[in-house]
Amino acid sequence: MTIGEGRNVDRPVNRELLLLTHLSLHHDRPVQRPHHCRCSTNPPIDLTLQLSLTREQDLEILKLLHLGQDLIPDPEKGTLLRNGPGLFSIGNSEYNHWFDGLSLIHSFTFSNGEVTYRSKFLKSDTYRRNIEADRIVVSEFGTMVYPDPCKNIFSRAMSHFRNIIPDFTDNNLINIIRYGEDYYASSEINYINKIDPETLETVGRVNYRNHIALNLATAHPHYDQEGNTYNMGTAIMGLSGPKYIIFKVPASTTDKENPKLALSKVQQVCSIPFRSTLFPGYYHSFGMTENYIVFVEQPFKLDIVKLATAYFRGLNWGNCLKFDENDITVFHVINKKTGKRVSTRFYGDALVVFHHINAYEDDGHVVFDLISYKDSNLYNMFYLHNMKQETNNFIEKNKVFSPPVCQRFVLPLDVQKESPRGTNLVTLKNTTAQAVMQEDASVYCQPDILFEGLELPGINYSFNSRKYRYFYGSRLEWSPHPNKIAKVDITTKTHVEWHQVNCYPSEPVFVASPGAQEEDDGVILSSIICSDPGVSPFLLILNARTFEEIARASIPAPVHIDLHGLFIPAAV
Repeated sequence: MTIGEGRNVDRPVNRELLLLTHLSLHHDRPVQRPHHCRCSTNPPIDLTLQLSLTREQDLEILKLLHLGQDLIPDPEKGTLLRNGPGLFSIGNSEYNHWFDGLSLIHSFTFSNGEVTYRSKFLKSDTYRRNIEADRIVVSEFGTMVYPDPCKNIFSRAMSHFRNIIPDFTDNNLINIIRYGEDYYASSEINYINKIDPETLETVGRVNYRNHIALNLATAHPHYDQEGNTYNMGTAIMGLSGPKYIIFKVPASTTDKENPKLALSKVQQVCSIPFRSTLFPGYYHSFGMTENYIVFVEQPFKLDIVKLATAYFRGLNWGNCLKFDENDITVFHVINKKTGKRVSTRFYGDALVVFHHINAYEDDGHVVFDLISYKDSNLYNMFYLHNMKQETNNFIEKNKVFSPPVCQRFVLPLDVQKESPRGTNLVTLKNTTAQAVMQEDASVYCQPDILFEGLELPGINYSFNSRKYRYFYGSRLEWSPHPNKIAKVDITTKTHVEWHQVNCYPSEPVFVASPGAQEEDDGVILSSIICSDPGVSPFLLILNARTFEEIARASIPAPVHIDLHGLFIPAAV
């Protein structure tokens, strides 16, 4: 078997293939200068090739990629973990949606001038059940599964009964998160899977409900300066009624002589009742400042009745989400220490948000930046029949989809109810965001526009919850396929881009230089796939300040498009 070659088999095999190869960093290539244009020069991409390549990744492959001496800058001493969908068919069955694919975890470990690449499927209960049955037997976001017609009538009846209140998949394909000293593959359900960040082995499944009453939880927690983790979840059923839960996991709870999961020390910060009992707002992330949590309760809602009856009505879980464009968006601000909500009712126009960029406090205001949409069509873009379209056809058919817009909201904390009605209460300079006092003493908020056409945002995480200047992301221009990486300067309202024809980058990750003083002193890491089969995928390393290419590490094997991840610095 040659390097990068795979076997097109129906099921993954439980063995590892060790491949050793010397890798060129292409330092003889001209320096890749940053682009300042907003036009797309990439030719159309047919993602059928990318999705078919994932069939070949049903081998667990371990590769050691040697970079040579002094070619890797100091900032990359550590491990970049990435997570995303990696297998879309099992036996003769196929998933319908990109967010359904079985989780495949990647790692790039940097040490002593070398990078080691690994990829392994998450050995979730869902993975094992599907592989054992040689077909998809666990429902996912866009794929509802029904009993095997070969089962007897009693088995089929029990399958229907169990789906009255669905027990969600544990196919944690969205992100890698940390609680205490433990790392987990995570999605948005009550299960997470603990992994070994070095070997990528799956350690075991953890149920949030064994530690805190939750049915759903985000895959985008926040980490404070002490290493504590804050996250949000939804309790659909409970003695005190349905509610959103904000919780905290202390930084270190591991007793080496008596090890316990960090989650065993979880603390509830507060709870927020649903605005509508049967229609909780969907949320993918939230904001956090030094002292406050910012929760955007958007009118993109989960229909609980439809969720409970989806199995019987031939619906998937994605069909249970709906956007009410005639409703409002409510902004909740919660004190992290007391768990109390700021009493002022802040609200804005209807929007859909998946990713927050950053949040901070400034002169009596909470400032939070996010990426919003005017509709909920983003999830529809990622049905596989859409993604397999040639890009020009996709654009023509989906022109009504709203593009992502990076917005800044500013909420004044000290709101006096006697303030004149119609007054803009924002006193910060250098922003057009408004917070206008209404007749009922509520505050109507309108955002400042920071940028358009960017998703999967990232920052220098040392500036999380602090006033910051730069953010990074993948450029999306009327296509589900990101084709550029951008750095946005909020202060100057300018941006620079990295772009290469036929290349499609993953979420950019900022890694700071040791002892860095400046916010953009570091590098950007992004794994890149190419629509040209003659070009290997590669890990891109950019100078975060200049956005010039430092190096690239070619990967002699298929690499899938991933979603999210994190960088774990090497232990000092």
